[in-house]
Amino acid sequence: MDWIKIAFYAFAAVAVASAGAVISVRNPVNAVLCLILTFFSVACTWLLVGAEFLGVALILVYVGAVMVLFLFVVMMLDIDVAALREGWVRFLPVGVVVAVVMLVQVLALIGVKARTATPFPADNAAALAADASNTRWLAETLFTQYLLPFEFAAVILTVAVIAAVMITLRKRTGIKTQNPAEQSRVKAADRLRMVSMPAEKAASLAPNAEGEGQA
Repeated sequence: MDWIKIAFYAFAAVAVASAGAVISVRNPVNAVLCLILTFFSVACTWLLVGAEFLGVALILVYVGAVMVLFLFVVMMLDIDVAALREGWVRFLPVGVVVAVVMLVQVLALIGVKARTATPFPADNAAALAADASNTRWLAETLFTQYLLPFEFAAVILTVAVIAAVMITLRKRTGIKTQNPAEQSRVKAADRLRMVSMPAEKAASLAPNAEGEGQA
C-alpha cells in the first residue's frame, strides 16, 4: 500500500474542503480558522514530498500573517468588533474541529514518514538536489526555470496591495483623511507666519503698589 499517495490525497482533500469553506462561510472568524487549516494542509503536502523549507515557511509566515490579515479586514470592512467579542464561545466548536484535524494531520505525517523507508522516488527533484540545501535548490529553480511566473505573481500581489490601499482611502463622512497631492503643493507661507514681538517688556506697577509708594 502506497502510504504517501494516500496521505497526499487526504491532505489535498482537506485543503480543498477548507478552502471552499473560506469563501462560503459568512462569519469572518470561521473563515480565518478554515484558512489556517488550508495553509496547514498544504504545508503537510509539501513536507510529504520533501520540500521542508516551503512547508515550514508556509506555517510560520502565512499562518501567522492570517491574524494580521484578519485585523486589516476588520478595519476595512467596519466590522463591529464588540459584537464579535460577545459570545465568542460559539466559535469554539469550529476551533476545536480545526485543531483536531491539524493534530490528526501531524500524526499521519509522522506515521507515513516512519512507515516509509524510501519516501521519495529516485528521480525526484528534491532527491536529485540532495547534495545542496533545500533552500538553495528552491531559489535556483524559482529564479531560473520559473522566473516569468514568479514575476507575474509579484505583479498580481502588487496590484492587490494597491487595491487594498485604495479601498481604505474611500471617502467616508465623519473621519479625517489625507490628500498627498494637496500636501505636496503646500508652501511655507501657507503654514508658517512670522510675528515680530519684542523680547523684553517693561513690567507695569500694580495700582496698590503705586498707592503705597506715594504714601
